[in-house]
Amino acid sequence: MRKEREGTMRTQVSLNAVFAAEKIVYSALKPTQLMPYQNLSQIIGCQAYVKHENQQPGGSFKIRGGINLMHHLKRENVKGVITFSTGNHGISIASSAQRYSIDATIVVPQNSNRVKIQAMREAGAKVLEEGKTFEEAAAFGLEHQKKHGLRFVHAANEPHLINGVGTEFTEILRELPDIDAIVLPLGGGSEVAAAVTVFKQINPAIEIYAVQAASSQAAYLSWKQGEVCKSDNGTFAGGFATGEGFTLPFSIYKDHLSDFVLLSEDEILQGIQMAMYYTRNMAEGAGASTIMAAIKLRDRLQGKKVVLQMSGANETIDVIRKSLSTPLSEVYA
Repeated sequence: MRKEREGTMRTQVSLNAVFAAEKIVYSALKPTQLMPYQNLSQIIGCQAYVKHENQQPGGSFKIRGGINLMHHLKRENVKGVITFSTGNHGISIASSAQRYSIDATIVVPQNSNRVKIQAMREAGAKVLEEGKTFEEAAAFGLEHQKKHGLRFVHAANEPHLINGVGTEFTEILRELPDIDAIVLPLGGGSEVAAAVTVFKQINPAIEIYAVQAASSQAAYLSWKQGEVCKSDNGTFAGGFATGEGFTLPFSIYKDHLSDFVLLSEDEILQGIQMAMYYTRNMAEGAGASTIMAAIKLRDRLQGKKVVLQMSGANETIDVIRKSLSTPLSEVYA
């Protein structure tokens, strides 16, 4: 039964569904900037562009998926939802649910990013801080859902989420149709799955590179081993902080990545600093990771048109301070 359900969800993610999501997403959002950066191009040795999803309402790309999902749940007469999140997904669900007059409860792990928690509450959601890890928060959310009859929203195993996020990549193709490669952060995997859904249908030659924290590498291990895996989950970067691969996005991206880069915690901090210096933009750990990943991939990206996705901007002051004190010498080695 579980495999049958997963197969059904897989068929619901498609290029046509992404095109259908555009009308829904653009009823609430505008396309984000795709900016060329000569300074980054010189460092990496390619024509580097940054897709500024950090400038979205709520501070991340995830709002695209939230808007699309809540639109469909409203049509199904859903009154209340519950989800689990380390931050950006929760902000997306909170603000999107508010737009469609749906009650939202967000379960976050204890000691989560306070900036993100505040944003959820400001969007009208009830926030429950439960469990020490992402997985413990998810387990609590499932039990709470059973008791209160809410619609459980998974952080990535939701076709409407992935289709909504796919609008980011149709935007890129309209503005830069001759793109050669894209570098994307991978936590739960909805964004990488959306990129595969769009790019591999329209131009299979586009290279898709993923990046994740070495201290939270469940998705990387899943990709390497060809099956969903669990791992330790110790990164400070909430966008990477998952201890298990997610089945739906994994089933979509597992055979379509050109490579997968792991970053140390210091390298993630360096990425935040580089985002501020070279693009004058605030980016959180996962959001800035694509710059560092591209530097590590520069031998493979030479001379190509490469998009670096800046996925989110919701970082704490303490992490920003720490990033500014992290040496950058290794970047140019």
